[in-house]
Amino acid sequence: MKPVTGQLRIIGGTWRGRKIDFVAAPGLRPTPNRIRETLFNWLAPVIRDARCLDLFAGSGALGLEAVSRGAASCVLVESNAEVAALLRSQAGRLAAERVEVVTADALQWLSTPPRRFDIVFLDPPFQGTSLAECLHRLEQGSWLAPAAWIYVESAPESEPELPAGWHWHRDRQAGRVRYRLAMRQVAAGD
Repeated sequence: MKPVTGQLRIIGGTWRGRKIDFVAAPGLRPTPNRIRETLFNWLAPVIRDARCLDLFAGSGALGLEAVSRGAASCVLVESNAEVAALLRSQAGRLAAERVEVVTADALQWLSTPPRRFDIVFLDPPFQGTSLAECLHRLEQGSWLAPAAWIYVESAPESEPELPAGWHWHRDRQAGRVRYRLAMRQVAAGD
């Protein structure tokens, strides 16, 4: 396993102040504290008991922060085997029984039998990943609860088309990162 190259702190909830280690890997950009604080302020009314998916887990900061703040569970999907191994180690160190780490390519994983999620975190590498494809697979594959929230980090110029029944609820930029929260509102039978 690669040596640890950085640390983040969980900023709220049960594990507040605990450190998360991460390693340098292509495309891995841990979400900064300020952005995470804003995101979880946005999600405060809906995070408790939510089923979460961190589709490009990287450092695990988003998924672990969600569980720390009361989410029922979080699946962390990470394609890099070394990064996924470190995520498993971090979850074990935190005794995070409600965290599942899956080593898989995000788009391939979205081709497996679906589970329903209330909140999805999408923070893919800015280069090489089709953000729009991920959004549409989430919708078409029945991965989302009827009133789901989808957090998206992207390059500032990125304008992925949202599936029908979704709209941008919040939209901000910090430096070279655009971060947005989409809301999915469709009928329960859809």
